[in-house]
Amino acid sequence: MSRILEVAVDGGPYALTAGPDGAMWVTLVHGGAIARVSPDGALDVFPVAREAKPSLITAGPDGALWFTRAGDDRIGRITTNGALTDYELPSGSAPFGLTVGPGGALWFTAMSSGRIGRITIDGVVSEEAVVGGMPSMIAAGPDGALWFTLNQANAIGRLDPSGGVTMRTLPTPNAGPVGIAATHDDAVWFTEVRAERLGRIPMNDAIQEIDMPGKPHAVVADPTGGVWVSLWGADQLARVSADGEVDTIDLPAGSEPHGLAISPDGALWVALEAGYVLRLPI
Repeated sequence: MSRILEVAVDGGPYALTAGPDGAMWVTLVHGGAIARVSPDGALDVFPVAREAKPSLITAGPDGALWFTRAGDDRIGRITTNGALTDYELPSGSAPFGLTVGPGGALWFTAMSSGRIGRITIDGVVSEEAVVGGMPSMIAAGPDGALWFTLNQANAIGRLDPSGGVTMRTLPTPNAGPVGIAATHDDAVWFTEVRAERLGRIPMNDAIQEIDMPGKPHAVVADPTGGVWVSLWGADQLARVSADGEVDTIDLPAGSEPHGLAISPDGALWVALEAGYVLRLPI
């Protein structure tokens, strides 16, 4: 499929991930629901709860889709047939970031309580670290550790599953780190929404920063090298090469791009909070 696909989706599309069924699964942060968008644009919507605020979503190791419910302190699970279950967290957790980590479990951030948690596919929840600083998104790094952004602490955290948390303060004050992703060049990339910069951390090396033409929110690895970044506020997407070259694509005004995902066929999918999901052949 080589054409641009645009699908109208009410409820504030926020994040998305490729499912094992070949579809894109999307969180609807304002609609309290999960959407499924097939490769040809067919749409199914599965209500969760009006107050749930589904946020980040990822394909789990069990063939289901897992997502954070920042509004009602739960981790949600939905099968490709639409069957929903949820797992309660302590009150005031506000779970947000989510990734599959070592050992076949899922790891999540709890923004309000400042914790990193772990949940098995059987629903067993454990607290792994208290980090403070409003942890936002989280990713499994190329070194087997969990890397996460600390939005209010102006830092990037690294959690070694065998024990120990280290923090790296960002060179730019008040940068507002949010999105984070690992890439094929053994680096971790992250967004600095307030500083309008993109950061890169090669393993055991200094943090690098790249100026961006807007407020970067999400970042995802490009299978061909480099990363894609959503520029929230500027209504653009940016592709950044491994050596820091930036190319942008304009989106409709007011579209509010957030989540990004790459489908199995290599296309880029984008969640636009204004009410659309786009597929862009790359």
